[in-house]
Amino acid sequence: MAFDIKPKFATFDMNGTLIKFAIADATRAVLGERLPAELADEYLQATKAYRIDECMGDYKPFHQIIANSMERASRRLGLEYREADARAVYEIVPTWGPYPGVTEALNRLAEAVPLVIITNSDTVHAERLSENLQAPFATVISAEQMGMYKPRLGAFEYMFDKLGVTPDEVVHVSASPMYDHRSAATMGIKNKVYVDRGFEHDEHWLGYERITDIAELPVLFGLPRPAAS
Repeated sequence: MAFDIKPKFATFDMNGTLIKFAIADATRAVLGERLPAELADEYLQATKAYRIDECMGDYKPFHQIIANSMERASRRLGLEYREADARAVYEIVPTWGPYPGVTEALNRLAEAVPLVIITNSDTVHAERLSENLQAPFATVISAEQMGMYKPRLGAFEYMFDKLGVTPDEVVHVSASPMYDHRSAATMGIKNKVYVDRGFEHDEHWLGYERITDIAELPVLFGLPRPAAS
């Protein structure tokens, strides 16, 4: 086992870690030809940057996070913004499913430790997306319930209070050092797993176990590798 504790919970970021967070693809599909090819990459990078910026202030619903990020990116690049486009992107979100192997790894891990989701989704999307994972979760904590978004430290404080745990009693799993692992480290969570999906840089100094295959996750918790089929 990689960890020197038997955790009370394994806590997970959901979107981008377990669920394939395809918001760039959704945005391209909704905007279609109104998103010029020569500006597409810059626009999508801008919306991503503005989403995290919007998450850092006072709480607002996730559909407003999407709308504000698209409006700000459109204004910056001189593109037309339509509120209906933002709503259409938001409504695509709960259709997304897990990365390959996630459902199997979660169900295997659930044999050893209760699973918890802490997500920047709102409550209705958190419930639908967690159902898409087809795995047993003891608790699903949404940004709407917390009244804030990760990476704000209060999100982790809310989680500790909700679960009745101290930082050394959980293992936190995420594909995002930016949204999760920096804050988790600051809040004293020693035992962390970085699922490297290739969209953020490895920040190994944060002290996590790094994996590239979700099938390795149960092994870190001391479960044997499944027999080869």
